[in-house]
Amino acid sequence: MSFYDATVPVFIQTLGALSGLLTKAEAHCKAKNIAPEVLLGARLYPDMLPLTKQIQLACDFATKGCARLTHGEVPSTPDTEKTFGDLKQRIAGAIVYVKTFKPAQFEGADANQGRHLSGWPEQFLDAEGAGIRQSFRFSEFLFPCRDHAWNFAPQRRRNRQA
Repeated sequence: MSFYDATVPVFIQTLGALSGLLTKAEAHCKAKNIAPEVLLGARLYPDMLPLTKQIQLACDFATKGCARLTHGEVPSTPDTEKTFGDLKQRIAGAIVYVKTFKPAQFEGADANQGRHLSGWPEQFLDAEGAGIRQSFRFSEFLFPCRDHAWNFAPQRRRNRQA
C-alpha cells in the first residue's frame, strides 16, 4: 500500500463521518431543546479538551500532517469556530485541502526525516515519515474522531448494549 493510500483516503473518510456526526448532534440539540453550546463544550473526561477543540485538532492533524509529510506549505487555521455550522465548514475546508494532495507528492515520504509538530503548542517530534504516519499522526487524528463519535451517538450505543 502506498503512503498516499494509507493516509489521504483515511483522513477524507473520517472527516466526512465526523461532519455527519455533527449534523446528527445538531439535530439532537434541536429535537431535545438542548443549547448547542452544551454539546460543543462537552468533554469525555474532565482533563480532556471540549468537542469543539477536538474537531479543530482533527482537521489540523489531517491538513498539517499531509503538508508536513510532503514538505508543503503548512496551512494556518485559527480556531474561531463557535457553532455546528462553523465546525462543519472547517471540516469541509480540511477535506478540500487534503483532496489537493496527489500520490506522487507522498513518494519517499516514509523516509523523510524531519521535525513534526506534536499537536501540543511548541512541542516537536523528530521522526521519519513512516513513524509519524503509523504511530503518531494517525493516533492523534483518530483519537478525537473515534472518542467523540462514540460519546455523541447515544442511540447507537444503546442498540449495541441491548
